[in-house]
Amino acid sequence: MVAAALSGPFRKPSILPGFGLTLGLTLAWLGTIVLIPLAALVLKSAGLGWEAFGTLVTDPRTISALKLSFGAALVAATINLVFGLLLAWVLVRYRFPGRRLIDAFIDLPFALPTAVAGIALTALYAPNGWIGQFLAPLGIKVAYTPLGVVVALVFVSLPFIVRTVEPVLAEIDREVEEAAASLGANRRQTVFGVVLPTLMPALLTGYALALARAVGEYGSVIFIAGNIPYVSEIAPLLIVIRLEEFNYAGATAVAAVMLAISFVMLLVINLIQAWSRRRFGDGR
Repeated sequence: MVAAALSGPFRKPSILPGFGLTLGLTLAWLGTIVLIPLAALVLKSAGLGWEAFGTLVTDPRTISALKLSFGAALVAATINLVFGLLLAWVLVRYRFPGRRLIDAFIDLPFALPTAVAGIALTALYAPNGWIGQFLAPLGIKVAYTPLGVVVALVFVSLPFIVRTVEPVLAEIDREVEEAAASLGANRRQTVFGVVLPTLMPALLTGYALALARAVGEYGSVIFIAGNIPYVSEIAPLLIVIRLEEFNYAGATAVAAVMLAISFVMLLVINLIQAWSRRRFGDGR
């Protein structure tokens, strides 16, 4: 009775002690690495005053950069949500020559320096590049346009969805699909009624990770984007430009807006993810 009362409503009883110490270390590490820098950014932007902050944030160049960064990140994450699921499905459900090679290539954006990725994509999609030379006669220009930004973000964020969905898909029991088929469900009904609801929490987790990576991406984008103000200039680059101009107030304002928008987007995704776990998952 005493042990149960001391455990409190916030944690489950455990054979191994150390909850207080581990929780304290966790919060201290989280505060040092994440919360204190973010708090410093918020306090710095708050010191500008609402009028000055509003003027800096509503600058047309700032708004254009923010729209491109978050818009391209949403498009790239959505594209990878579809094709990342297809890649994970093929790698888990089929055995074919070259499968391990494809599996290794998926992790390449993790290991490849972002600057190298940006240079490679620019060389491929420039008007005289290996791929761009065939797109140019069709009137499709990738490099130095917002489309190039999307291509770069798709490249760097693809592994997050594949690697998040792959282990969950591997754990789905084939007998569940066979049971659905025996009850008269066709392949489409089995996929959309049995498989996808099970994968939904993992898909949303991968989507959030891919979106977060795409929003903050810098190195691979600046080469292929061309960095044209009001056209292909992303918000992280604008922050760097403001710092090089010694405009610390402007850089702080853009960073604070990016922080706020990113937090709201990830919060919404996590709420949807929690709902999907209750609806389709294990209820945790």
